[in-house]
Amino acid sequence: MARTPTRSPATPAPAAGAGWRPFQPGDGGGIALPFARFARSHALLGAGDTLVALALAGSLFFSISPDAARGRVALYLLLTMAPFAVVAPLIGPFLDSRRGGRRAMVIASASARAVICMLMIDHLDSLLLFPEAFALLVLAKGYGVARASLVPRLVRDETELVEANSKLSIITGLVGFVAAIPGIALLQLGPGYVLALASVVFGVATVAAFRVPRESIAPATPDSAQAKAELRTAGVWMAASAMGMLRALVGFLAFFLAFWLRDDDAPSWWFGIALATSALGALAGAGLAPALRRKVKEERILLGCVVAVALGALAASRLGGRPGAAVIAGVVGIAASAGRLAFDSIVQRDAPDADQGRTFAGFETRFQLAWVLGAFVPVVIPTPLGAGFIGVAVASAAAAIAYATGRRLTARPIVNRLRRGTPQG
Repeated sequence: MARTPTRSPATPAPAAGAGWRPFQPGDGGGIALPFARFARSHALLGAGDTLVALALAGSLFFSISPDAARGRVALYLLLTMAPFAVVAPLIGPFLDSRRGGRRAMVIASASARAVICMLMIDHLDSLLLFPEAFALLVLAKGYGVARASLVPRLVRDETELVEANSKLSIITGLVGFVAAIPGIALLQLGPGYVLALASVVFGVATVAAFRVPRESIAPATPDSAQAKAELRTAGVWMAASAMGMLRALVGFLAFFLAFWLRDDDAPSWWFGIALATSALGALAGAGLAPALRRKVKEERILLGCVVAVALGALAASRLGGRPGAAVIAGVVGIAASAGRLAFDSIVQRDAPDADQGRTFAGFETRFQLAWVLGAFVPVVIPTPLGAGFIGVAVASAAAAIAYATGRRLTARPIVNRLRRGTPQG
């Protein structure tokens, strides 16, 4: 294992248990080169995901009655939780316990998705399509956990985490638009052609992933109680609560707006407007977060995002109708994107490096559950437009007040309070 060089005085030392660690020259390259290599594989994987989504876009949502759609969507929401039953207990510990485990997950996710896409071409009209689609979901979630826990090793210090996460989010959005162009063209010939292209893209992503340097095993914290205390700082868990509310509101609004537009007999292009404003909002949020981080800390960014949703919902309720739906979609797109970048950076900064795979897997499971619970409300309870907007405003305002109040009451993380009572050796 390469010796860790002495840290430059210009680079602040991380707090004990901090999750970030600068990429060292002995690990296989300079600071910029490893991130660039990882970004290339990330872009290719994002393009492949877009192509798969297009190939499977033949949803029954628009071809059956609204009441039947509600039942099918409720079943879909339950199924979206299934991949996390695999990710949390299995993938997280694997990433943390093996040298190069996070890089290995990137390679395995890309190569396995290339194979599965080829298999799906022959199973588009078969029941085998469903377990194959489930496998793609598991691999995508596993990659997401590996990406989040790998990023801290590719930056100089914790102040660059938001910017690094932002670049990856912007790449995802841009390659999604680019990949959609050939994807839509091939879809006219049939979904099998789109899956074939996706398989090729995932194959290229596999080759690119081999160029990502292998990371070493993070040293485990000797005191397991102390490690848990570091992980469960008040700041991390309050941030997780605020982010969980954002995810719940994203799930609620996605299905609330979809069913309301259907019930309102809106033309199909209004669905496109809502989706476009949400996607553009997500890109704007990813671009805005690094600029905000240069002025305020991640916690303030996350709080601002929750407040923005409350204000956006009030504005949408005043506008009303379809314009209000487009406004809230854009605002939530910005807030959810920037808020997630801030939250990931908080965990990458504060969680022990040895436990980051488990940490992100656990939080992803909780956030997905929040998204599903939020989505279930409009699916099972038809909600008027005005009541939905006011509900979003009240929920987000309450979350913002709770987060702001909690941060003031617990200015110091739990681990610092424990250390004050621990004799220093």
